[in-house]
Amino acid sequence: MEWIIVGVIVALLLYAVFVYNGLVALRQRVNQAFGDIDVQLKQRHDLIPNLVETVKGYAAHERDTLDSVTQARQLALGAHDPAAQAGAEQALSGALGRLIAVAESYPDLKASSNFQQLQRDLADIENRLAAARRFFNNTVSEYNAAIESFPAALFATKLGFSHRAFFDVGEGARQQLDAPPAVKF
Repeated sequence: MEWIIVGVIVALLLYAVFVYNGLVALRQRVNQAFGDIDVQLKQRHDLIPNLVETVKGYAAHERDTLDSVTQARQLALGAHDPAAQAGAEQALSGALGRLIAVAESYPDLKASSNFQQLQRDLADIENRLAAARRFFNNTVSEYNAAIESFPAALFATKLGFSHRAFFDVGEGARQQLDAPPAVKF
C-alpha cells in the first residue's frame, strides 16, 4: 500500500514536470515568434529611409508626407510589446500608403528603377511580416490554451505563466496589412 502511494506521488510529480516543461517550451516559441516579427519590422524600418530619400529626390515639396513617414517610423522603432507595435505599425503602414500615393503623381519617380526595386523589397517584407504575424498569433493561441487547460491552469499563473497578447493591428488595418502593397510600373 505504501508503495502505491509513493508511486502515485512520483507519477504526479513527473506529470507536473512534464506539464511545466511543455509550458516553458511554448513560452519560448512565443518569444521566438515575436523575435521573428521584430526581424521583419527591422528590415522594414531599414528600408523606409531609402524609400523616403528616393521620393524626396523627385518630390521634395511633399514635405508633410515625408515627415509623417519619418515620424511614424520613429514611433514604430520605439514600440516593444505586441499591442504598442501593432498600433505603431498601423500608423506606419498608413504613412507608407500615402507616400506610395504621392509617388503615383510623379511619372519620373514611378519609372525610377531604384524606386521600383524599393517597392518590390517593401512588398516582399510586407508578405514575410504578415506570415510572421500569423505564426506569432498561432503560437500565442497555443500557449494561452495550454496555460488555461487542466491541470496546468491549477499552477501556471503561480509559476509565472501569464496570458500573452496577440499582435492585433485592428480590423481596418488587417485587410490593408495582409495585402501586399501594389507595385505599379
